[in-house]
Amino acid sequence: MSANSERLEEGLRDLDKQIKSRDRAEKTKPLGVIAAAAVAILAIVGGIYYATTYTNNDEQTQAAETAAESTAATPEYQPLALTRETPLANTVTCEYTATEEETGGDAPDLPSTSNISTSGTVDITLETSQGTIGMELDRSVSPCTVNAIESLVEQGYYDDTVCHRLTTSGIYVLQCGDPTGTGSGGPGFQFANEYPTDEATDTNTPVIYSRGTIAMANAGADTNGSQFFLNYQDSPLPPNYTYFGQIDEEGLATLDAIAAAGAEGGATDGAPAEEVRIESATVAS
Repeated sequence: MSANSERLEEGLRDLDKQIKSRDRAEKTKPLGVIAAAAVAILAIVGGIYYATTYTNNDEQTQAAETAAESTAATPEYQPLALTRETPLANTVTCEYTATEEETGGDAPDLPSTSNISTSGTVDITLETSQGTIGMELDRSVSPCTVNAIESLVEQGYYDDTVCHRLTTSGIYVLQCGDPTGTGSGGPGFQFANEYPTDEATDTNTPVIYSRGTIAMANAGADTNGSQFFLNYQDSPLPPNYTYFGQIDEEGLATLDAIAAAGAEGGATDGAPAEEVRIESATVAS
């Protein structure tokens, strides 16, 4: 077998390993990132094959190197704007639909639905086994989401629950909010996506969920429940995940330490190597 063929096959084997390692059957996994990663890796493998096969003369070598560099380049996705293009009315009506998912205990009460404010913020503090994470939730972008999270916190729903998932490649998030710790539990109700999904004209092209942003995890459009993810680095994702707030500086320092410890077994996606347990979640008075 030629050296060129061996290098191409090695690249394809690496691609297969990376796809399999990411192909988790977890209900709330942010989908679309796997496909984007696969496309990028294929581009790199293609560039390697081109550069190592067509080297008959200097001109062809230079063209191959240029092609490899361009195909391997990281797409320049735009950061998600943290404000709506069109402001909402002063109040909105929210809808929360009951589901039969496992709640981890007694199902919490449904949040209120009428005259939900779209102004101001809600400060929530997560006291975790790894440190404090402060969150400022923004009613102006996603009022029904903030209303749901605030209601769950006030009912003690997040107390003594683990953040079950840490992702350290492709996207950079800590996912929390499932009292079962499996990734498939929730509060027994679901609700629709809000910003940016409801303003997006293209829900396929990723945007950057910047370091410090908070968004809802879901199992598809309009299946939001209690699970959310905290971005400790910029994460490219389709605009299909409701953005609803920011992490404070102390919280980011806590997240950085959690991320530095990595996931169990050195994986790039899995339970944190050091358990992250939300001991209590409170709303600032």
